[in-house]
Amino acid sequence: MNNPEEIQHFIDVLIKEDSFVKAAKKLYISQPYLTQLIKRIESHLGTPIINRDKKPYSLTQAGLLYYQYLENVSYDKQQLNKKIAKYTHPNKEIIKIGILESLGTYLLPEILPDFLKQNPQVEIQLFENLLSGNIDCYIGQTPEAIDSSLDIVSNGGEKYYIVISPASPYYQAGKFILDPNELDLKELLQEPFVLSVPGSAIRHQVNGVFQRFHLEPKVVLESKSIITATSLAIHGMGLTISTASIIKRIGETPINLFPISHDLINVVFFIASRRGKNKSKALKNLIREFKTKNLQAMIR
Repeated sequence: MNNPEEIQHFIDVLIKEDSFVKAAKKLYISQPYLTQLIKRIESHLGTPIINRDKKPYSLTQAGLLYYQYLENVSYDKQQLNKKIAKYTHPNKEIIKIGILESLGTYLLPEILPDFLKQNPQVEIQLFENLLSGNIDCYIGQTPEAIDSSLDIVSNGGEKYYIVISPASPYYQAGKFILDPNELDLKELLQEPFVLSVPGSAIRHQVNGVFQRFHLEPKVVLESKSIITATSLAIHGMGLTISTASIIKRIGETPINLFPISHDLINVVFFIASRRGKNKSKALKNLIREFKTKNLQAMIR
C-alpha cells in the first residue's frame, strides 16, 4: 500500500478502536490484513510504531515520527497535484482564492455552488493567506484596509454584536437580541473580554470601538480564531464582539446579543484582484457572481 492518506486512516482507526479486530471491522477489511500491514511497516522501519503492550493502544515515538512523515508526504502530494494541474488537465482553469476560514464558512457556500454549476471547467483552490503571487483573488472584509492598487468589488456585510452569556450580570433571561437602549455600551465595554489577537482584521475594528470611548479593553484571553473567542464568550469566559455569521455557526443559546451601531463598527465584504492584470473569463465570472449575490448576513 503506497497511499499515505489511507495508511494514516488505518492507524487513526486502530488507535481509536484499541483493537485490531474492531478496527478491521470498522475499515471493512480483514483483521489478518490489518495486522500484516502494520507488521510490514514496522519491519520496513526496523522498529514498532504501535504500543501493543498496554491499553489503550498508542503510537511509539518512532510511530509519531512515521505518522508525521505520512502527513508531510500527503501534503507534498497535494501541493504537487495543484502545481501540475494545468498540465494534467489543460482544459481546466484553476482559480486560487485567499480567504480566512471564519469568512469562508459563510461566504463560500453562498458563492461557489452556483458559480461552479455555470463554470464546470473551473477548479477552485483555497488558501488561508493574503493576496500574493500565488493567489488570483482575495475575499475579505473591511475593504478600506486593502491596498488601493487592487481592483476591489464590495458587496453585503453584517452587523457586530456584543455576546453576553448567562454568566454575565448583564444577561437578561428570555431575550435574544437586545434593544440598543436596554444597556449602556460604554458600561459593557468595561467588562472582561475574550478577543481575537492583535493584528487580525476584526481586532483592528474592535479596538476602534474601545478607542471611541477612550477605554482600554480588559482582555482575559486572546485567540487567533474569532470562532474560538466567540465560543468561549458564549460559555462565560467573558464578553466578546462577534458577527452574525460566526454566531449563527456556533448556534448555542441561551445568550443575549447587544447590537453595535454601524457608525461604530461595520463589516463590508469584498473580493480583490490585481489591477492591470488580464483577468480570465472564469475569474471575471467569479467576481460577477460575488457582486450579484445577497451577502447580507442576518441573525434573528
